[in-house]
Amino acid sequence: MEMITNMVLERPVVIFSKSLCCMSHTVKTLLCDFGANPAVYELDEVSRGREIEQALLRLGCSPAVPAVFIGGELVGGANEVMSLHLNGSLIPKLKRAGALWV
Repeated sequence: MEMITNMVLERPVVIFSKSLCCMSHTVKTLLCDFGANPAVYELDEVSRGREIEQALLRLGCSPAVPAVFIGGELVGGANEVMSLHLNGSLIPKLKRAGALWV
């Protein structure tokens, strides 16, 4: 868990993903289109990816990917990110975290 804590504090937005996951792709595209420039960890491509995936499951991410952290806090997966976007609270959350400047 400490490893994940350190990783999510590196940048305002961090996404744990898998390279072939369509929902991960959707979330990454949405956040990048806003200009958030997230740190993305492709768990099927990084060393210790399986260990990170297990830790995300223990944190309550189900499924484990995509797992989105904004401002060091777990937001959730694709459903939660899309819900924030649709209710108009995603951009303000990104601004508060320092991921967007406009």
